[in-house]
Amino acid sequence: MVLAAAGGVGHKELVDLAKQHFSNVPYEYKDDTIPILPRCRFTGSEIRVRDDALPMAHVAIAVEGPGWANPDNIPLLVANAVIGSYDVTFGGGKNQSSKLAAIAAETQICHSFQAFNTCYSDTGLFGFYFVSDGLHIEDTLHFAQGEWMSLCTSVTDSDVKRAKNTLRNSLVAQLDGISEDLRSAFLLHFFKEVDAKIVREVCSKYLYDKCPAVAAVGKLLCPVEQLPDYNRIRSAMYWLRF
Repeated sequence: MVLAAAGGVGHKELVDLAKQHFSNVPYEYKDDTIPILPRCRFTGSEIRVRDDALPMAHVAIAVEGPGWANPDNIPLLVANAVIGSYDVTFGGGKNQSSKLAAIAAETQICHSFQAFNTCYSDTGLFGFYFVSDGLHIEDTLHFAQGEWMSLCTSVTDSDVKRAKNTLRNSLVAQLDGISEDLRSAFLLHFFKEVDAKIVREVCSKYLYDKCPAVAAVGKLLCPVEQLPDYNRIRSAMYWLRF
């Protein structure tokens, strides 16, 4: 339980009211305890689904991410902002703030893409989703995985500063009341502590030399068949270092 207050509320008054109304709330439920399930196991794998109704290929690649309560989610949110998002309808062309979006706009390797970090109670999915025609699936994966490896090895403070500005703007755009103001202030407080070194360390923990899960949906003979073999995708999850 999280209790938040804003406005002309005294701290002691709030604490006293909380004790009065919530101190007797039980936090253990013996009669209807939810059974503790074994932790799910992430397995690197791939699946290709034929759907002739889709003219484009829809591809997602993800590694195992942290659960909701893990503080690594904050640097990963910043990392996702470094990757950014793209759609052919966006303006800006090759002058996009995201490096990958600039590449996509200039080379037209995909119709759209977005990075995601989906969290569950004890695990998550940190990944990348894109829509492309069959001829450019491999190119899109190549550049996307290259950006992932860059997050692990060479992301700069300038990249992180830009990403945090993007996140701040996004949070401000979502403000819709006092509760959202408090939530945004809470997140922004943690964003301040994230720098390039932290992003590299956290991304190396979840991305570098990890087995991804890959899912692709599209026509059999055009888009999906152009998806590279899983072993090639796996081999792009690390860079040789000298």
